Amino acid sequence: MRKLALPDDVLLSVKEPARYIGGEINSVMKDPDRVQVRFAMCFPDVYEIGMSHLGIQILYDMFNRREDVWCERVYSPWTDLDAVMRKRRIPLFALESQDPVKDFDFLGITLQYEMCYTNILQVLELSQIPLHAEDRGEDCPIVIGGGPCSYNPEPIAPFFDMFYIGEGEVVYFRLLDAYLENKKRGGSRRDFLEAAAEIPGIYVPAFYDVSYREDGTLLSMTPNNPHAPAVVERQLVMEMDETWYPEKPVVPFIRATQDRVTLEVMRGCIRGCRFCQAGMIYRPVRERSPEELMRLADSLLSSTGYDEITLSSLSTSDYRGLEKLLDYLIERYGSTGVNISLPSLRIDAFSLDVMSKVQDVRKSSLTFAPEAGTQRMRDVINKGLTEEDIMRGSAMAFRGGWNKVKLYFMLGLPTETEDDIRGIAELSERVAENFYDTVPKEERQGKVQVTASTSFFVPKPFTPFQWARMNTRDEFLGKASIVNHRMKEMLNRKSLRYNWHEADVSVLEGVLARGDRRVARVVELAYKNGALYDAWSETFKNERWEQAFREADVDPAFYTERERDVTELLPWDFIDCGVSKAFFIREWENARAGKVTRNCRENCSGCGARKYGGGVCYEAEN
Repeated sequence: MRKLALPDDVLLSVKEPARYIGGEINSVMKDPDRVQVRFAMCFPDVYEIGMSHLGIQILYDMFNRREDVWCERVYSPWTDLDAVMRKRRIPLFALESQDPVKDFDFLGITLQYEMCYTNILQVLELSQIPLHAEDRGEDCPIVIGGGPCSYNPEPIAPFFDMFYIGEGEVVYFRLLDAYLENKKRGGSRRDFLEAAAEIPGIYVPAFYDVSYREDGTLLSMTPNNPHAPAVVERQLVMEMDETWYPEKPVVPFIRATQDRVTLEVMRGCIRGCRFCQAGMIYRPVRERSPEELMRLADSLLSSTGYDEITLSSLSTSDYRGLEKLLDYLIERYGSTGVNISLPSLRIDAFSLDVMSKVQDVRKSSLTFAPEAGTQRMRDVINKGLTEEDIMRGSAMAFRGGWNKVKLYFMLGLPTETEDDIRGIAELSERVAENFYDTVPKEERQGKVQVTASTSFFVPKPFTPFQWARMNTRDEFLGKASIVNHRMKEMLNRKSLRYNWHEADVSVLEGVLARGDRRVARVVELAYKNGALYDAWSETFKNERWEQAFREADVDPAFYTERERDVTELLPWDFIDCGVSKAFFIREWENARAGKVTRNCRENCSGCGARKYGGGVCYEAEN
């Protein structure tokens, strides 16, 4: 019988002990003596969030299909268990075997959100692994990072042995094979890192020297090892039907954030919103066939017992096989009470036909993302959405029986004016009015409820806005106050609700998103000051970070409050994300001119992704 890493008295003393015991349905157990590589896959956040991450599910399934590899899962212990583990010197462990992470060959950490960076250090410290890669000995696991934040790994580079840039299905097996080959011939840790650096998509920070100008900007970043390339090329899957996908995902004992079956219908987005990093780094759009998705849906629902299935992508309504897939799912599962969830829908592409089909299964509130309150601002960000689209789409929703609508906006976008800010409240009011204009009084089921939420704009690498100035905390809060005040002036104010994000968190995210290696010192000091679970409002304490910036003698305003020149060398310029810098510059100029760029299916904008030889770039030729 498997022995748990935590004694009963500890499990009984912490919140949600099921987070730490493993043994869930579909979790993979292997004999450690019969495998050659042990891989601990970590999501540096609480179990319920990590269990909802599709990327880890895919790699977990993919790795465990190899007989010589055992991949297990690790999540950040919540603060209550964190304190106990430190006091009792209990090393962090993997869920499946309950063995200490420090005894594994690899520790893979998913980098999904910048505000999880202090949790990465928690995972390392609790695992009893030195925080800095340069301090790790031959017996330490290889610490590798991957995910969206790896597209600027510099603010956490000293803590990692390597990063995987791109989609994990492509060269991970090649990396594991190189590890086994190095082990077979008795090679050292450095020997393996050199072999890894020659694999496309692998970045080994120790093999690069960084220098700065007197003004603090980056002067150069050059390889110091002949095995390291000057440019690291992103890896991506081109044939979506032929790659790995988990058909028996692990089913948690407790409710996860995304407690449902997930069908990834496609990767990438045709739209080209200028603020959206995911829409750029996952180019070109690559779709799964409806037939493959039907097969996966059957397998996933039967192997998990879930009663909800979500069709996942950056813009699900742009998936060309959506109608065919929905028809199948509704016909096969509609009478069984399985709910079909359609996130990431565009209000201009959301047809009445699709809406009526989904509502027959189960009705819920609808979420749309206009992103900006005025047409001028939507053109600046290249949202490709007109007010007519919004009114027509919301009218279809109201006629279809929905009376709850969530609208997502951003504040602090480049070139924003006070009219644009007030426009958020005014557009929300017009959507509410649209309900009363569209639905006859005798057919209304309650009042309309429009909830507007604003996040604060954070410029991200590999977007046309990567050079933009970011607002200060006071500017953000001032803009939120303008929206809030305008909301209260609206005729339908009782039908309107307004929420806004925390400004301190957004500013810090901006530093971590576009920082360089000097920021790593700040991350470490903040962690030592007690920063942990910074993505959680209940545990985030900005004063810990303010103290860290002072101790490190790093000015956060350098990374957030200045507009960069397009000629400046950026910390992530050594990565080839597949989209050319010339395209980003052109789109930055188009944004300031308020010029719209058409989507990929209407017209190729020459972003550079065509070089991959597939996806949306070649749809017209197939």
